[in-house]
Order: sequence, then structure tokens, then C-alpha cells
Amino acid sequence: MQGLISSVKHGSLAEAAGIKAGESLLTVNGSSLRDIIDLSFLLADEQVVLKLAGADGTEREITIDKRIDEDLGLEFESAVFDKVTTCYNKCVFCFVDQMIPGMRKGLYVRDDDYRLSFLYGNFITLTNMKDEDFDRIIRTHMSPLYVSVHATDPEVRCAMMKNRFAGELMDKLKRLFDAGITVHTQIVCCPGYNDGDVLKRTYADLRALAPMVETMAVVPVGLTKNRAHLTPLRLFTPEEACEIVTTVTEWQQECRQSLGKSFVYLGDEFYILAGMPLPQADWYDGFPQLENGIGLSRNFLEEWQEANKTAPVKGEVNSVIPVGTSAFKVLQPLIEDFNAKTGMQHRLIGVENEFFGNTVNVTGLLCGNDILNAVKGAESIILPEVVLNSDDLFLDDMSYAEFCKAAGAPVHRAATAGDLYKLLQR
Repeated sequence: MQGLISSVKHGSLAEAAGIKAGESLLTVNGSSLRDIIDLSFLLADEQVVLKLAGADGTEREITIDKRIDEDLGLEFESAVFDKVTTCYNKCVFCFVDQMIPGMRKGLYVRDDDYRLSFLYGNFITLTNMKDEDFDRIIRTHMSPLYVSVHATDPEVRCAMMKNRFAGELMDKLKRLFDAGITVHTQIVCCPGYNDGDVLKRTYADLRALAPMVETMAVVPVGLTKNRAHLTPLRLFTPEEACEIVTTVTEWQQECRQSLGKSFVYLGDEFYILAGMPLPQADWYDGFPQLENGIGLSRNFLEEWQEANKTAPVKGEVNSVIPVGTSAFKVLQPLIEDFNAKTGMQHRLIGVENEFFGNTVNVTGLLCGNDILNAVKGAESIILPEVVLNSDDLFLDDMSYAEFCKAAGAPVHRAATAGDLYKLLQR
């Protein structure tokens, strides 16, 4: 097991010690490392001996004197130095199973690793863990974790995940709760499987476990065009979405009275599909599941409102802003208002997702070629940062550099509403 060093911070202890990107960290004080969690414990000393290996396999040891809480300044290619735990469930709704063939290997990895859950908020099922994994979580107090529940009814959960052991969820949660480990939960809601009475039971069971269950998120199933030979599924209708929004709003009102927070939250798609208004920001209680897409639209609107406290200034360049068809419905009034105030002619475009199929409507799943086709002839393009990964690649493996070259117009990137507001005033 070894951690490949991807970068060394300028001015850090590691740089001063001569450590280089491309080397691998083998041991600290003679102990091997499974991940950066092990590393954080082993570095809690005033003197550390690091064994490193170069790209050619040559090994060396260096000693570094430091303060107990002082960071070495190392960045690693992966937070996990041994093999990432992958998922062996066969969930009827699994998005990875619906990926388009022929893409980069990383997009087909179904991680189910408790370490990535603790470090980055990745959701895990608890079905691919051993006793020693639970013991380590408890011993090092990895809390909170993020758990994919889907249904608390054992039979339904087993059927949805196609795993006869999936029904042991509540016992595994109890083991964590008894040790003081809290969890955030999610339900991927599929019509005919875990909606209706099943969803009501799931809510009641998880609500009864608060505060050890910190939040419950309900997101609608996502379906791509690549579903040949997979379990038949369908999307929610607007009428069904309306019913879910109404029910969950009632639950939120109950929880705000009894728990002081909403506790249960819906994915934005439910409100947009139902044609119902998003909850106000305070009903998201600080957006605890923002990375899961819960409250993204409301958070954007709040950021825009903050930026809009300063009167918009007329710019010199009209830009095109490509977004998913879901976000288009939320953001179009903002751009129209901006244009009305400044006399600009910026255009928001709802891009149809030809790559995955038009049932996929979120911005983060747009691909480079689909965006390029939509923005032809643009004077300037403002690209949502969410369409790119950390390597500046779109989901269809087009690089940002390739996109810029093919676009034939200046391309700018906006990570937040504030970024967009500023770029519109260029």
C-alpha cells in the first residue's frame, strides 16, 4: 500500500525536505498506510520518519521535525491508498449501469467505501462492509457518515438492491448509533417501489432515530437512454411529484416544530416537475446535503440575490449560458431581469441532453458536445463549472481545452451565482 504524491505545497515542510510530486509514501514511523485517515493519525507527532519510493522504485527515508498539528503540505492522487471498496449490489436504479459504453474507466466505478463517505460525503449502503470496517469507524469515530437507505422495509430494500442481506440495514445503523456515529441518509425514490406507503414508513422509521439520523433526502430516480436489459423503471409524473411535495412539506412542518429543523428534504427536480415553488432558504437548515443536489436551486437564488444587492452594470459582451433544462426554468427569470435592467441580451439556453437522453435534465450531467451544439454562433460563453471534473474533463471525455478551441468564442467559467453575476457585467 502506498500513497502517490500528486503535488507538494510551496513553502511546506515537505518541500523543504525535498519531497517531490510523483514519489510514493510507503510508511510513517514504520507503519504502513491504508488512506489519509491513517496518515492523519500517524502524523500527530513532533518527529516523523517517512519512507518514500521514487518512480523508479528507489526507496529512501527522511526525518521531519514538526509541530504536532502542523501539516506536511502533501497532496495525494487518491485519499485511499489501498483498493477502493466497490459495490456488489445490483440496484434497479443504479446510474452506473446506465452509463454510455466506451467512456473513461473511472465513470464505471461503483464505490461503496466508508472512508470516502466520511471524507467527501459519498453515499454508502453498509452492505459491502466487514466487521473490522465497523470497528474502525467506531474506534476512530468517523462521523457523520452518508448512508443510502432507499427503504427501511427489509423486503423492499432487498428487492431494490437485489441483495438478500440488504434488509439488515436497521441493525447496522443501530451498531453505529450505539457508538455515537451519526448519519445523513438518502432515498432514491422510484415509482412503484419505494414511494407511497413505503416512503411513509421510511420517513417514520428514520424520523424516530433522530438526532442520530441527522437528515433524510429524497431524490427522484434518474434514467438515461441506456437501459436495455435493465429492470423496467419510469419517471414520476407531475401529479405524483405534486403529491410527494405536499406530503413532504407536511412532514417538514412537523419536524420543524418537534426537531427545530426540516429534517427531510426533497431534490429540486420534484418541485420543478410539480410546478411548485421551492422552499425558502431557512427550510434547508444550512443546506446539509447540498453536494447531493438538495437545495442547489435555492442556494443559487440566495447567492444571486446577495450579488444583486449591487445594481447590475451594463457590460460590453452578450453571453450565452448553457444549463440543463431543469435549471433553465429556475434561472431564466434572473437573466431576463438582468437584461431588462441593463439593456443587455444575454441568453440562457436549456441544453437537451442527447448524450444520456432527454430524460436527464440536470446541468452537471451535460456533456461537451451537447453544449457545443447548443452554443454555436455565440459571441461569448459562460460555462457552469459543474460540467467539468477536477481534471477539466466533460463526461464525454472532451477536455476543456478542446471545448474552448471548438467553441470559436471566448469561454468563461462560473462556479457560483456571484461568479455569473460578475461575468454578465463584462
